[in-house]
Amino acid sequence: MSIKLFDLTGQVALVTGASRGLGQYLSRALAGAGADLILTSRRKEDLLPFICEIEAMGQRAVPVALDVRDQSSIEQMAEAALAAYGKVHILVNNAGCNVRKPAFEVTWDDWNLVLDTNLRGSFFVAQQIARRMQAEQYGRIINIGSVTSVFGYAGLAPYGASRGGIRQLTMSLADDWGRYGITVNCLAPGWFETAQNRVMYENKEWVEYLVDRIPLKRPGEPHDLDGAVVFLASEASRYVTGQTLLVDGGISTGAMRATINKHSANDSDIREG
Repeated sequence: MSIKLFDLTGQVALVTGASRGLGQYLSRALAGAGADLILTSRRKEDLLPFICEIEAMGQRAVPVALDVRDQSSIEQMAEAALAAYGKVHILVNNAGCNVRKPAFEVTWDDWNLVLDTNLRGSFFVAQQIARRMQAEQYGRIINIGSVTSVFGYAGLAPYGASRGGIRQLTMSLADDWGRYGITVNCLAPGWFETAQNRVMYENKEWVEYLVDRIPLKRPGEPHDLDGAVVFLASEASRYVTGQTLLVDGGISTGAMRATINKHSANDSDIREG
Protein backbone atom coordinates (compact mmCIF):
# COMPACT_ATOMS: atom_id res chain seq x y z
CA MET A 1 0.00 0.00 0.00
CA SER A 2 1.36 3.40 -1.00
CA ILE A 3 1.49 6.27 1.47
CA LYS A 4 0.37 8.39 -1.51
CA LEU A 5 -3.16 7.12 -0.88
CA PHE A 6 -3.25 9.46 2.13
CA ASP A 7 -1.42 12.38 0.49
CA LEU A 8 -3.58 15.51 0.17
CA THR A 9 -1.00 17.63 -1.65
CA GLY A 10 -2.73 19.89 -4.15
CA GLN A 11 -6.12 19.42 -2.49
CA VAL A 12 -8.23 22.24 -1.05
CA ALA A 13 -10.18 21.51 2.14
CA LEU A 14 -12.94 23.69 3.57
CA VAL A 15 -13.49 23.30 7.32
CA THR A 16 -16.44 25.02 9.00
CA GLY A 17 -16.32 26.07 12.65
CA ALA A 18 -12.54 26.34 12.64
CA SER A 19 -12.00 29.15 15.14
CA ARG A 20 -11.56 26.73 18.06
CA GLY A 21 -11.83 23.15 19.31
CA LEU A 22 -12.03 20.08 17.12
CA GLY A 23 -12.34 22.21 13.99
CA GLN A 24 -8.77 23.36 14.47
CA TYR A 25 -7.44 19.89 15.19
CA LEU A 26 -9.11 18.51 12.07
CA SER A 27 -7.69 21.41 10.05
CA ARG A 28 -4.17 20.73 11.34
CA ALA A 29 -4.46 17.07 10.37
CA LEU A 30 -5.52 17.95 6.83
CA ALA A 31 -2.79 20.57 6.48
CA GLY A 32 -0.26 18.06 7.80
CA ALA A 33 -1.28 15.71 4.98
CA GLY A 34 -0.65 18.48 2.44
CA ALA A 35 -4.01 20.20 1.96
CA ASP A 36 -4.49 23.94 1.60
CA LEU A 37 -7.40 25.26 3.66
CA ILE A 38 -10.44 27.47 3.64
CA LEU A 39 -11.40 28.09 7.25
CA THR A 40 -14.73 29.50 8.37
CA SER A 41 -16.12 31.12 11.47
CA ARG A 42 -18.91 33.58 12.17
CA ARG A 43 -16.26 36.27 12.73
CA LYS A 44 -13.45 36.11 10.19
CA GLU A 45 -11.06 37.96 12.49
CA ASP A 46 -11.30 35.09 15.02
CA LEU A 47 -9.50 32.91 12.48
CA LEU A 48 -6.46 35.10 11.92
CA PRO A 49 -4.15 33.63 14.62
CA PHE A 50 -4.95 30.12 13.38
CA ILE A 51 -4.35 31.15 9.77
CA CYS A 52 -0.82 32.17 10.80
CA GLU A 53 -0.31 28.77 12.42
CA ILE A 54 -1.35 26.90 9.27
CA GLU A 55 0.88 29.09 7.10
CA ALA A 56 3.78 28.31 9.44
CA MET A 57 3.18 24.64 8.57
CA GLY A 58 3.83 25.51 4.94
CA GLN A 59 0.22 25.44 3.73
CA ARG A 60 -2.03 28.18 2.44
CA ALA A 61 -5.13 29.15 4.42
CA VAL A 62 -7.93 31.60 3.67
CA PRO A 63 -10.42 32.86 6.30
CA VAL A 64 -14.08 33.21 5.31
CA ALA A 65 -16.99 34.45 7.41
CA LEU A 66 -19.88 31.99 7.72
CA ASP A 67 -23.05 31.80 9.77
CA VAL A 68 -24.50 28.37 9.00
CA ARG A 69 -27.94 29.53 10.18
CA ASP A 70 -28.09 32.19 7.45
CA GLN A 71 -28.74 31.01 3.89
CA SER A 72 -27.24 34.09 2.25
CA SER A 73 -24.11 33.70 4.38
CA ILE A 74 -23.74 30.11 3.15
CA GLU A 75 -24.09 31.21 -0.47
CA GLN A 76 -21.56 34.01 -0.02
CA MET A 77 -19.13 31.62 1.67
CA ALA A 78 -19.33 29.20 -1.27
CA GLU A 79 -18.60 31.99 -3.72
CA ALA A 80 -15.66 33.20 -1.62
CA ALA A 81 -14.27 29.66 -1.41
CA LEU A 82 -14.42 29.26 -5.17
CA ALA A 83 -12.82 32.67 -5.70
CA ALA A 84 -9.96 31.80 -3.35
CA TYR A 85 -8.78 28.60 -5.04
CA GLY A 86 -11.07 27.87 -7.96
CA LYS A 87 -11.95 24.45 -6.52
CA VAL A 88 -12.91 22.74 -3.26
CA HIS A 89 -12.00 19.06 -3.06
CA ILE A 90 -12.84 18.36 0.60
CA LEU A 91 -15.56 19.68 2.89
CA VAL A 92 -15.52 19.06 6.64
CA ASN A 93 -18.93 20.05 8.01
CA ASN A 94 -17.80 20.72 11.58
CA ALA A 95 -19.69 23.83 12.75
CA GLY A 96 -22.06 22.94 15.58
CA CYS A 97 -23.45 23.82 18.96
CA ASN A 98 -25.10 22.17 21.94
CA VAL A 99 -27.65 22.99 24.63
CA ARG A 100 -27.28 20.66 27.58
CA LYS A 101 -30.57 20.53 29.54
CA PRO A 102 -33.06 17.99 30.89
CA ALA A 103 -35.71 17.37 28.23
CA PHE A 104 -38.44 19.09 30.28
CA GLU A 105 -36.39 22.29 30.28
CA VAL A 106 -35.58 22.50 26.56
CA THR A 107 -37.22 25.56 25.02
CA TRP A 108 -38.49 26.14 21.49
CA ASP A 109 -35.52 28.44 20.87
CA ASP A 110 -33.04 25.89 22.28
CA TRP A 111 -34.32 23.26 19.86
CA ASN A 112 -34.19 25.58 16.86
CA LEU A 113 -30.69 26.80 17.70
CA VAL A 114 -29.23 23.29 17.82
CA LEU A 115 -31.12 21.80 14.87
CA ASP A 116 -30.68 24.86 12.66
CA THR A 117 -26.94 24.93 13.34
CA ASN A 118 -26.04 21.26 13.36
CA LEU A 119 -28.45 19.74 10.84
CA ARG A 120 -29.97 22.38 8.58
CA GLY A 121 -26.68 24.27 8.37
CA SER A 122 -24.72 21.13 7.48
CA PHE A 123 -27.14 20.25 4.70
CA PHE A 124 -27.10 23.63 3.00
CA VAL A 125 -23.33 24.03 3.31
CA ALA A 126 -22.94 20.58 1.74
CA GLN A 127 -25.44 21.47 -0.99
CA GLN A 128 -23.58 24.63 -1.98
CA ILE A 129 -20.13 23.02 -1.97
CA ALA A 130 -21.33 19.86 -3.72
CA ARG A 131 -22.60 22.01 -6.61
CA ARG A 132 -18.98 23.07 -7.12
CA MET A 133 -17.70 19.51 -6.69
CA GLN A 134 -20.20 18.22 -9.24
CA ALA A 135 -18.54 20.27 -11.97
CA GLU A 136 -15.24 18.52 -11.20
CA GLN A 137 -16.83 15.06 -10.82
CA TYR A 138 -14.90 14.69 -7.56
CA GLY A 139 -15.40 15.49 -3.91
CA ARG A 140 -15.04 14.32 -0.33
CA ILE A 141 -17.68 15.48 2.15
CA ILE A 142 -17.13 14.64 5.81
CA ASN A 143 -20.01 15.45 8.14
CA ILE A 144 -18.97 15.60 11.78
CA GLY A 145 -21.41 13.58 13.83
CA SER A 146 -21.18 12.07 17.30
CA VAL A 147 -21.58 8.88 19.26
CA THR A 148 -24.98 10.41 20.13
CA SER A 149 -26.02 9.50 16.58
CA VAL A 150 -26.18 5.85 17.69
CA PHE A 151 -26.69 6.18 21.48
CA GLY A 152 -29.19 8.17 23.50
CA TYR A 153 -28.01 10.30 26.41
CA ALA A 154 -30.16 12.12 28.95
CA GLY A 155 -29.79 15.89 28.75
CA LEU A 156 -28.85 15.85 25.06
CA ALA A 157 -32.20 15.53 23.29
CA PRO A 158 -31.78 18.30 20.67
CA TYR A 159 -28.11 17.50 20.14
CA GLY A 160 -28.72 13.77 19.78
CA ALA A 161 -31.58 14.43 17.35
CA SER A 162 -29.34 16.67 15.26
CA ARG A 163 -26.49 14.16 15.17
CA GLY A 164 -28.81 11.27 14.42
CA GLY A 165 -30.10 13.39 11.56
CA ILE A 166 -26.53 13.93 10.35
CA ARG A 167 -26.04 10.17 10.14
CA GLN A 168 -29.20 9.75 8.06
CA LEU A 169 -28.37 12.79 5.95
CA THR A 170 -24.95 11.32 5.21
CA MET A 171 -26.49 8.16 3.78
CA SER A 172 -29.01 10.07 1.70
CA LEU A 173 -26.43 12.45 0.22
CA ALA A 174 -24.05 9.58 -0.50
CA ASP A 175 -26.77 7.94 -2.59
CA ASP A 176 -27.67 11.23 -4.26
CA TRP A 177 -24.19 12.43 -5.17
CA GLY A 178 -22.16 9.27 -5.70
CA ARG A 179 -22.82 9.47 -9.45
CA TYR A 180 -20.81 12.71 -9.48
CA GLY A 181 -17.73 11.17 -7.89
CA ILE A 182 -18.58 12.68 -4.50
CA THR A 183 -18.29 10.54 -1.39
CA VAL A 184 -20.18 11.55 1.75
CA ASN A 185 -19.26 10.07 5.11
CA CYS A 186 -19.81 10.87 8.78
CA LEU A 187 -16.96 11.06 11.28
CA ALA A 188 -18.48 10.48 14.71
CA PRO A 189 -16.29 11.22 17.75
CA GLY A 190 -17.08 9.73 21.11
CA TRP A 191 -16.46 11.60 24.34
CA PHE A 192 -13.80 14.24 23.69
CA GLU A 193 -13.09 17.22 25.92
CA THR A 194 -13.93 20.47 24.11
CA ALA A 195 -14.63 24.06 25.09
CA GLN A 196 -18.35 23.21 25.08
CA ASN A 197 -18.14 20.40 27.62
CA ARG A 198 -14.97 21.23 29.60
CA VAL A 199 -16.91 21.80 32.80
CA MET A 200 -17.93 18.13 32.81
CA TYR A 201 -14.32 16.99 32.70
CA GLU A 202 -13.59 19.03 35.80
CA ASN A 203 -15.84 16.62 37.71
CA LYS A 204 -13.58 13.74 38.77
CA GLU A 205 -16.47 11.45 39.68
CA TRP A 206 -18.09 11.91 36.27
CA VAL A 207 -14.80 11.29 34.44
CA GLU A 208 -14.33 8.03 36.37
CA TYR A 209 -17.91 7.05 35.49
CA LEU A 210 -17.21 7.76 31.82
CA VAL A 211 -13.85 6.01 31.64
CA ASP A 212 -15.30 2.91 33.27
CA ARG A 213 -17.61 2.57 30.26
CA ILE A 214 -14.95 3.08 27.57
CA PRO A 215 -13.11 -0.14 26.62
CA LEU A 216 -9.87 1.78 25.99
CA LYS A 217 -10.22 3.35 29.47
CA ARG A 218 -9.74 7.01 28.58
CA PRO A 219 -11.67 9.84 26.94
CA GLY A 220 -10.74 10.78 23.40
CA GLU A 221 -7.86 13.13 22.66
CA PRO A 222 -8.12 15.44 19.63
CA HIS A 223 -5.24 13.76 17.77
CA ASP A 224 -7.19 10.49 17.90
CA LEU A 225 -9.22 11.93 15.01
CA ASP A 226 -6.24 12.75 12.77
CA GLY A 227 -6.02 9.44 10.94
CA ALA A 228 -9.77 9.13 10.51
CA VAL A 229 -10.28 12.56 8.93
CA VAL A 230 -7.29 12.15 6.59
CA PHE A 231 -8.55 8.70 5.57
CA LEU A 232 -12.03 9.98 4.72
CA ALA A 233 -10.56 12.98 2.85
CA SER A 234 -8.09 10.97 0.79
CA GLU A 235 -7.97 8.46 -2.05
CA ALA A 236 -7.62 5.74 0.59
CA SER A 237 -11.41 5.94 1.10
CA ARG A 238 -12.39 6.22 -2.56
CA TYR A 239 -14.84 3.29 -2.34
CA VAL A 240 -16.26 4.26 1.06
CA THR A 241 -19.42 6.36 1.11
CA GLY A 242 -22.54 6.70 3.23
CA GLN A 243 -20.74 5.38 6.29
CA THR A 244 -20.44 6.56 9.88
CA LEU A 245 -16.97 6.04 11.31
CA LEU A 246 -17.13 6.02 15.11
CA VAL A 247 -13.93 7.12 16.84
CA ASP A 248 -15.07 6.54 20.39
CA GLY A 249 -12.68 4.22 22.21
CA GLY A 250 -15.33 1.52 21.93
CA ILE A 251 -18.05 3.07 24.08
CA SER A 252 -20.60 2.34 21.35
CA THR A 253 -20.14 -1.38 22.00
CA GLY A 254 -22.39 -0.90 25.04
CA ALA A 255 -22.08 0.51 28.54
CA MET A 256 -23.15 -2.56 30.58
CA ARG A 257 -20.86 -5.32 31.78
CA ALA A 258 -21.96 -8.93 31.36
CA THR A 259 -19.54 -10.09 34.06
CA ILE A 260 -18.45 -8.51 37.30
CA ASN A 261 -14.79 -7.85 38.13
CA LYS A 262 -12.57 -10.83 38.90
CA HIS A 263 -11.33 -9.33 42.14
CA SER A 264 -14.86 -9.19 43.53
CA ALA A 265 -16.37 -12.49 42.40
CA ASN A 266 -15.91 -15.66 40.42
CA ASP A 267 -15.48 -15.31 36.62
CA SER A 268 -18.61 -17.33 36.01
CA ASP A 269 -20.81 -14.93 37.99
CA ILE A 270 -23.03 -13.24 35.39
CA ARG A 271 -25.05 -10.04 35.56
CA GLU A 272 -27.76 -9.61 32.96
CA GLY A 273 -30.19 -6.75 32.67
